[in-house]
Amino acid sequence: MVQPLTPESLREVLGPTRPATLGHVDVVDEVECEGYLRRAVAYDVPSGRASAFVGIPDRAPGRVPVIFCHHQHAGQFDLGKSEVAGLRGDPDQAYAAELAQRGYLTVSPDAIGFEDRNWADGSNIGWFELSCRLVAGRTLLADLLQEVSLAIDYATSLPGADPSRVGFIGHSYGGRMAMWAPAWDQRIRASVSNCGCIPYRDSFARDAGFQADFVVPGFASAYDVEDVLSAARACRYLLIAGADDVWSRGAAGIASELAARGLDHVTVRIRPGGHQFPAADRELAYEYLANALR
Repeated sequence: MVQPLTPESLREVLGPTRPATLGHVDVVDEVECEGYLRRAVAYDVPSGRASAFVGIPDRAPGRVPVIFCHHQHAGQFDLGKSEVAGLRGDPDQAYAAELAQRGYLTVSPDAIGFEDRNWADGSNIGWFELSCRLVAGRTLLADLLQEVSLAIDYATSLPGADPSRVGFIGHSYGGRMAMWAPAWDQRIRASVSNCGCIPYRDSFARDAGFQADFVVPGFASAYDVEDVLSAARACRYLLIAGADDVWSRGAAGIASELAARGLDHVTVRIRPGGHQFPAADRELAYEYLANALR
């Protein structure tokens, strides 16, 4: 009989990571923005050198929540943290900048293979990064989640940060990570996934498929995303799905399965439209985070 996933058993399923603690963090640059300071930082991680933007709000009254803002995929491997920071790309993806302006302390690293973490002139290196780990008995997903935790370590160590109020938000690829991260790092109390909730069972279709980052040997034979969400019951989730979006496929089934399990910590909202994060949905996401992180 398959045992339910827990944060502890999830780490066993995903495989080992290399030992890591947050060491010295280099401040690369600081820019005054409207309502916040945008700080560029770099620090060592087991797989190389990480870089991130941190949004530090101005004149914050007391300690403020920390929000991890994960960038999308979109096949644009030269773009990562700069898009959520509002420097390049789609303005509808600039949720790190918008949240910093609203008084949150935001942290937005490049995921492995994107922007500063891409060593192949913007080509897709995800499958290479995955295969190098699989042959050594490891997974890319475990390393990605470890790096999420290291970024949170830094953000929560900053003056004015409230380490007891940590949230997560992401679109598409970031929306997938928004489901996994709270099960890995139990400091995350609220998480918003936009257009990224597709279960494994619905990913076998040829118009969907599997992103390298989420390939975990044998996972779909025993588990699916409901099990990941169930493992993080201390976190409140909002899953926003587009009715016409491939990467939102299966949202209604997720809601039904969680209800059948008697779980109410996940809210699923299915709206008309496709793979996008328009202003109305971002407002919904920000309101959800505000209420959950009070």
